[in-house]
Amino acid sequence: MSASVITIIGAKGGVGSTTLSYELAQALSKRGRIALVDGDFGGRRTIALLTNCVKELDEARDESNNLSFVTLRDGITAVELAHNIHAGFTLKPEKVEALVQNFAQTGTSAIVDAPQPFAAAIRPFIVRCAKFFLVVEPTLLGLAGGKAMMAELQKFGISISQIAAVSVQRDAHSEFAKNDIERALGVKLAAEIPPKSDRRYARAVEQLVEYASGFLSAQDQTLDLGPSIRSPLGDRRLAKLRAPTQLQPGMEGRKTSGIDHEKIERIKASTHEALTKRLDLAASRDRSDPLKAEELQKEVQMVVNELITEEAVGSAEEVAQLRQEVIDEALGYGPIEDLLRDPDVTEIMANGPDHIYVERGGRLQLSSKRFTNERQLRLVIERMIAPIGRRIDESTPMVDGRLPDGSRINAIIEPLAISGATLTIRRFGTERLHISNLLEKRSLVPGMVDFLRACVEGRLNIVVSGGTGSGKTTLLNILSSFIPESDRIITIEDAAELKMEQDHVVRLEARPPNLEGRGEIRIRDLVRNALRMRPDRIIVGECRGGEALDMLQAMNTGHDGSLTTIHANTPRDCLSRIETMVMMAGFDLPSRAIREQVSNAIDLVVQVARLRDGSRKIIAITEVVGMEGETVTTQDIVTFAQRGLDKEGRVVGDFVYSGVQPNCVDRFSEYGISYDIRGLSEMTAAIKW
Repeated sequence: MSASVITIIGAKGGVGSTTLSYELAQALSKRGRIALVDGDFGGRRTIALLTNCVKELDEARDESNNLSFVTLRDGITAVELAHNIHAGFTLKPEKVEALVQNFAQTGTSAIVDAPQPFAAAIRPFIVRCAKFFLVVEPTLLGLAGGKAMMAELQKFGISISQIAAVSVQRDAHSEFAKNDIERALGVKLAAEIPPKSDRRYARAVEQLVEYASGFLSAQDQTLDLGPSIRSPLGDRRLAKLRAPTQLQPGMEGRKTSGIDHEKIERIKASTHEALTKRLDLAASRDRSDPLKAEELQKEVQMVVNELITEEAVGSAEEVAQLRQEVIDEALGYGPIEDLLRDPDVTEIMANGPDHIYVERGGRLQLSSKRFTNERQLRLVIERMIAPIGRRIDESTPMVDGRLPDGSRINAIIEPLAISGATLTIRRFGTERLHISNLLEKRSLVPGMVDFLRACVEGRLNIVVSGGTGSGKTTLLNILSSFIPESDRIITIEDAAELKMEQDHVVRLEARPPNLEGRGEIRIRDLVRNALRMRPDRIIVGECRGGEALDMLQAMNTGHDGSLTTIHANTPRDCLSRIETMVMMAGFDLPSRAIREQVSNAIDLVVQVARLRDGSRKIIAITEVVGMEGETVTTQDIVTFAQRGLDKEGRVVGDFVYSGVQPNCVDRFSEYGISYDIRGLSEMTAAIKW
């Protein structure tokens, strides 16, 4: 079962496009199933007001995705994608995609009232649109607005052959005739709609209906959408459509029609070649100049629209998808550009060009995306690292770096990566997480928050320990928010990721060697330099080698309240790892001397882990007590005791307070920090979700 989409768009506000959408839907509903979709995410709710079903839409709204739809007595299904601006921002394209698939399954065609600019979430309708009706006024200003809108539609990737104009008169006088309008806009005029008071009005609307019906697929009239509600008067019974078909994880964007992939690759290759000849795509590597990047993007879009035609691969949807892929590859990061825009994706892993995995909600999924070949993957890697002065080649086959949004990248190529270039991107999101976010996710409980806040304010030296992807950097960021505004903070990182909320922050970043192998600045060099910068707090993003010795010395020479992260599986392993890294500094120190340094410098180890269900949790808060003989002694303050999994495979367990009073409580008193130990003893134990 298939259905079609027709989009009505006004050249400017108040031109009458919404009213025309409703009247067109009313007429077409007599010929088959019709949905009238409000594509305006500005919160004006024009469709709801016009059909007088605001209350019904509010009652029918699915709070999980903000979609709402009811079927009116006249057979029209009124669809509201977003009832306010916030809902428009949070609506995800995959939810709309599922709705569109549902329409296709039930043979429901859609009339979309879609003001410009198009929101990303409405794209599933736009790429399937059989015809765009551009509503204009037959005046000089009206045609000027229509020409501007035509240019915007073409930039979006909509071909002229998909567009038809509709002239709507405000009064009986029209400044331009039909031929003048078609010549000015360069498209066919589907109908001339006079004022409603004109007796020709009904005939003009009927003419538009006949024209539009030619673009709608044959529909099965026997399908039943369920009970209806009477329009404004009488009994109002809600009728929801069947639940939209949910997309399988990783299937978004996958093509299901029979497409000649070899032909697509040939078209993409020829388009890229033409782009390279006509434009300086090297400028797209640097996104630091917004004006230059925007100008280049407009030029690329214009060239791509000229080079790709609807006849190239088939349907409008396939053409739009191909056009977007070419633009992403020319200006962005190719097939992973969409993944980088998805807020739910926390990790992207390209194992060669053909296998791109993503992490959503702590779980790995194989994406439908793929690079054209090894060369394209290498070009994307080079485009990512070029702006930060890094390089990757056979002599330097692995590299670390960061993207402009703060995401951490790692790439490794042949001969080290036997199966081909491998790219890993760790994303941190556009918004800084706060302690409230960890509480919502049950990563810790309020009693632990109060204790950790007191430890940071009390200038304890804290090490965040955990495995890869366990959330160490995220927790370090959150703990740093407890540092008072009056402190001078120096952050030292290999690739800058930390985001401090305080004003008095100095950020330092290590530097790799240049092409001649010179100019390298290591983290331990920056730690030593930071000691000369009058720091109150030193935060090292991650200790991985000899810098651990410099960090310990800083902690032992009056720079209390320092923070760092270390890769380790348990608090005890963390201390052993620090000892090993100190030995890597190249000094022949006895083990006991190193352990004494560790026991004197480090006050607290916070252990984090990623559990089997993908959730991240603090599984231990351990205090370093001192030395007994040759051994560094510790005591657990809080531990997480896992009790198993629930029916949905989620971890169930308890945060357990050991009952031991931490030695650092006395230090809180010295600093004048108000802390009640009963907060730990009264922690909520069972955490189930």
